Amino acid sequence: MNNTDTEQLKQQLKQQIVTFLNLINVKPEDIKDDEPLFGSGLGLDSIDSLELIVLLSREYGINIQDPKEGRKVLVDINTIADYIQKHRTK
Repeated sequence: MNNTDTEQLKQQLKQQIVTFLNLINVKPEDIKDDEPLFGSGLGLDSIDSLELIVLLSREYGINIQDPKEGRKVLVDINTIADYIQKHRTK
């Protein structure tokens, strides 16, 4: 994938996260590519992480079974986009 594709994927991910997690007070453009999604960053919780795993499965054909792998993938938009580019099946 080239840079344009990567940027489009990141924008798509931000939109999907806002929509799928029903983040009422967050706009896609508010989410920085390197902002932590959990904890002090966007402030998502463990329920959100499960929903993100469902999102990745449904939209990109990515199945994350191991919680340790999930913690490595669901760090920020950059790491999710990178993982999708390497593992997507859809």
